[in-house]
Amino acid sequence: MPKVWIDKDTHHKVMRLSNIPGNSLSFYFHNSPFIGNKMVFYNNSKAKGAQESEKLRAPVTAGNPFNRQLFLLDLKTLAAEQLTNQPSAMNGEIVAAKSGNVYYQIKDSVFVVNAVTKQSKLVFVFPADYKGGIATVNADETLLAGSKASDEQKEILKKYPAKSEFFQRIFDAHLPNDLFIVKIKTGTLMKVHTENTWLGHVQFSPTEPYLLMFCHEGPWHKLDRIWTIDVSTKEVKLMHKRTMENEIAGHEWLSVDGQTIWYDLQMPKGKTFFIAGTDVHTGKEVKYELQRNEWSIHFNRSNDGKLFCGDGGDSSQVAKAKDGQWIYLFTPDGNKMKAERLVNMQFHNYKLEPNVHFSPDGKWVIFRANFEGWDEVYAVEVKASGK
Repeated sequence: MPKVWIDKDTHHKVMRLSNIPGNSLSFYFHNSPFIGNKMVFYNNSKAKGAQESEKLRAPVTAGNPFNRQLFLLDLKTLAAEQLTNQPSAMNGEIVAAKSGNVYYQIKDSVFVVNAVTKQSKLVFVFPADYKGGIATVNADETLLAGSKASDEQKEILKKYPAKSEFFQRIFDAHLPNDLFIVKIKTGTLMKVHTENTWLGHVQFSPTEPYLLMFCHEGPWHKLDRIWTIDVSTKEVKLMHKRTMENEIAGHEWLSVDGQTIWYDLQMPKGKTFFIAGTDVHTGKEVKYELQRNEWSIHFNRSNDGKLFCGDGGDSSQVAKAKDGQWIYLFTPDGNKMKAERLVNMQFHNYKLEPNVHFSPDGKWVIFRANFEGWDEVYAVEVKASGK
């Protein structure tokens, strides 16, 4: 395929952003990857010990033996720079936009690399008796936060690695989970919350340094999922209370101004679909209805708050949509969403979730896809190119 083309079904310009060997992946939808007009992403071609071979182009959904590394992409020139070259697998997706720092974890050790200097340094090592995972950095870059599962829970995951097998088992076990913070300057680890349930989806507010969003993991129709905690006072608040049988809410994310948590709301599951939002301080809720085919695995919102986007889904997922494999643009219109299709995703394998982001200027929707046979990062122009 060419690097740039016009989608014949939507008449929107699509561009491949990742133009280096190997598989490339953009970040999870609620992890902002942007530093100014540059974007951090993963690629597996330059890992230590990686050999150039056809296996580098085996998509992630088929399994891939090489460690992914962090890269930095200039969204204007599309030039990519490598940020890390580590010998072991890493997790992270944690960007501090003001400083240009990117945090990541390898085994029990947390590192930071600066996007300008390209220098990495060790930040924190988890103690031998407390193996947690970092997930987010706070608004003033003083704290990291994450969650820690019990050893029994980790054993369930090890014994039953497929989601279809571990998901219900972990939920039913009701084992203790922690939320913790790490003070970046001193390396001090502090537990801030413990529950006998599965905790995850941890995300700091982009504007309030002590406000942390988290969720109760498990079958969405069996739990109230979306919560916040003030890590200084330990005050916990439920952000959305289910009001009917089989109602679900999830895949939550914080608005850029930190005032609203947005989420996928279904009342009930698989029947009526909304993008909904809760004010983190007043609890006031707003919701915009979608059609079944417009439901998306993940949604996101532009920085100016005027538009939303979605990554669609295939017929095997909760909406059972017969024609839902599209990247979508949504405009609020009263209490509904007006939808526009941006990219035809019929040749994409949705085992790799596209995870949409708006570009910083709001002119593009960025997503990942495997419709070329391997994993790449793409952008579609919000403005149609004409029919």
